[in-house]
Amino acid sequence: MANPTPPSVDSRQIQADGADEAPACVMTFNASDPSGAGGLTGDITAISSAGGHAMAVVTGAYIRDTAEIFDHFSFDEEAVTEQARTVLEDMAASAIKVGFVGSPENISAIAEIASDYADVPLVAYMPNLSWWDENQIDSYLDAFRELLLPQTTVLIGNHSSLWRWLLPDWPGERNPSAKDIAKAASELGVPYTLVTGIPLPDQFIDNVLATPQAVLYSEKFERFEAVFAGAGDTLSAALAALLANGHDLQTATSEALTYLDHSLDAGFHPGMGHIVPDRLFWAQADVDEADEGDGLEEKPPESGLDPTSKSFFDLPPNGTTKH
Repeated sequence: MANPTPPSVDSRQIQADGADEAPACVMTFNASDPSGAGGLTGDITAISSAGGHAMAVVTGAYIRDTAEIFDHFSFDEEAVTEQARTVLEDMAASAIKVGFVGSPENISAIAEIASDYADVPLVAYMPNLSWWDENQIDSYLDAFRELLLPQTTVLIGNHSSLWRWLLPDWPGERNPSAKDIAKAASELGVPYTLVTGIPLPDQFIDNVLATPQAVLYSEKFERFEAVFAGAGDTLSAALAALLANGHDLQTATSEALTYLDHSLDAGFHPGMGHIVPDRLFWAQADVDEADEGDGLEEKPPESGLDPTSKSFFDLPPNGTTKH
């Protein structure tokens, strides 16, 4: 006897019925990093750890190991655009993260895409580009400043990198504060700036979320006696995922910094270069605890990240010692 024909199933209705349980989608634009230290590898793992689903758009590829970046090959802007547009026609992004995308042309393409989703928070991370050719750096930063910063919700970068970029003619005898850097970013359209790695006395560093008018959040870490690869991508991707999941900006910043701290504290040395953050530290902890018990029990990350939390956040468009 032949099997009866199964009733037709609308897959989109199934997706809609399970929307409340599904992780929020985060689109990330970044380069492939074959070392796994940062780039898209770091973004995908951090976004997943923070309760998001990564829509990863490849903008190019690094030639690098854990010690240094030797070169980078950029995709053309059409390839970047087609990747993003295709998936965005099928899936809704709740946040966008932009890392290193390789060329002014790719920045232009991403800015055009972001403008069509102006209500989606955009987290932009500016890494240290000192490994690159000086002329390429200048043209890249110019395009980023003119095209992407006006659409950026939160700009993230190390104190020294943002200082050199946004305040190249800083006249003061003192170093610029996070508010000084936030003011420079605000003049280019950025409402919030997260400045990391601000030197403090006694081997501490500060991480400050600021506007030109106020410090909204700050957290002091004890400085690690180590050099890490991929810390900035880890922080910015986690922050984007937390915003996508509905956290308010200050809570998302606190939890992303805590997640980064745990990832660095559990960092490992896979090669002969720098230490790589362990972005799945919480999964390893669960395995260790399960070995001592009767069975496996799922627990949230120790950092307090709760992917099910849906607290309201109002943004313009677009348990261990801290280290």
